[in-house]
Amino acid sequence: MAGTLPRTGDPDNSQGAAGPPAILLAGPTASGKSRTALVLAQTLGGTIINCDSMQVYRELRILTARPPPQDEAAAPHRLYGSVPAAQVSNVASWRADALKAIAEARAAGRWPILVGGTGLYFGSLLGGLAEVPEIPPPVRARVRAWGEEGAPLHDLLRARDPALAARLEPGDRQRILRGLEVWEATGRSLLDLQRAGGLPALPGAALGFVLAPPRDVLLRRIERRVVAMVEEGAREEVMALLALRLDPALPAMRALGVAQFAAHLRGELTLAQAIEAVAIATRQYAKRQMTWFRGRMLPWSWIDAQHSESYAAEILSKLPKGRLTPGF
Repeated sequence: MAGTLPRTGDPDNSQGAAGPPAILLAGPTASGKSRTALVLAQTLGGTIINCDSMQVYRELRILTARPPPQDEAAAPHRLYGSVPAAQVSNVASWRADALKAIAEARAAGRWPILVGGTGLYFGSLLGGLAEVPEIPPPVRARVRAWGEEGAPLHDLLRARDPALAARLEPGDRQRILRGLEVWEATGRSLLDLQRAGGLPALPGAALGFVLAPPRDVLLRRIERRVVAMVEEGAREEVMALLALRLDPALPAMRALGVAQFAAHLRGELTLAQAIEAVAIATRQYAKRQMTWFRGRMLPWSWIDAQHSESYAAEILSKLPKGRLTPGF
């Protein structure tokens, strides 16, 4: 199976987005996505476009394992570190930027290669995105004040929108606030708006791949990654982030590793304890990612090679013949 996604048009793009198909490269953290994307970009003549909700934040290069500067210099990279940690990057704003980056890549004859671990972002491209009305500033301020006052946000959402509350964990503060804002502004559930449709899906052809290394291989990679982060300066990165004195509810402040290394910097955890805590949280996150992928990405091509060096070769073997000339 080539991983052609049924939603998309034919490779020559009857939907009006002429150019190479988009390659969508998903996988859990530490699965080897970034390295695979770089090999594909260099082989095909591609532009790598970030599809990870945390790698968009400028101050989080090490903690989010953003591609290093030498990789960014080796092939065009877009939407990495493009948003300051003081701002909120949501799926709608990312989607608008991603569609623009995809169109620019195709216009230049380059393969758009979207890579990341945020399933919701991939879903917004393939299934479209609900067009939610603009939230009036007074409504947004009132809802955000509830959070600042320590109100039980999940309980408030459950009283108004039980269907959405049932889908969200009590600790998922950002999405709970979003659900409350939509309800207060429209009197409707965000789920109803999503079912009603809205913004169109990604134009043109797309080929989807999920990198799914064996569990034992993935766990070893996670352990190595966390240790490498410390060696590269993760503690210093967290120290610089804390110095900005940002709202703890901001998405960047909830990135994996921030809380654990912050506790270490306060003397509450030894370095070894912090490393283990980050590794545990990362393993749990990878498990949630795989659950999402299995539930929503089964039509994609699944690649389970033992060695990340094999991923790119297998993906290249599945691409449409006649479209493998670098630069298209």
